[in-house]
Amino acid sequence: MQHLEFFEFTLFMGFSFILVLIVYLLSFLLSFSKIYNSSAVFEKISPYECGFNPFEDSRTQFDISFYLIGILFIIFDLEVSFLFPWVLALNHINLFGFFAMIVFLLVLTIGFIYEWFSGALDFA
Repeated sequence: MQHLEFFEFTLFMGFSFILVLIVYLLSFLLSFSKIYNSSAVFEKISPYECGFNPFEDSRTQFDISFYLIGILFIIFDLEVSFLFPWVLALNHINLFGFFAMIVFLLVLTIGFIYEWFSGALDFA
């Protein structure tokens, strides 16, 4: 009986892995490849997600909102990852464990609302 304890989790992870492989292979097979020319070189030195040119002086001013959004994403992503072991142990915990996670989720929600209204998620 002990080897069936994580069967659902293993099945979910296996299905997720197979789905990721299928999507990756489909995107590789269906995408168009570009021939290396001068426009491809221009794209490689153009600003990417951060919004500033990669080959300028290192003391120039840049927008910090990209890094702030990245840090906030990592924080919330790590906090949400605590839900997976909680869901697996939900049958074995008592009411204290259940309400401890509810309080955790409330604090997470309050933090998200605070960041939203303080303007930390605005791109302007």
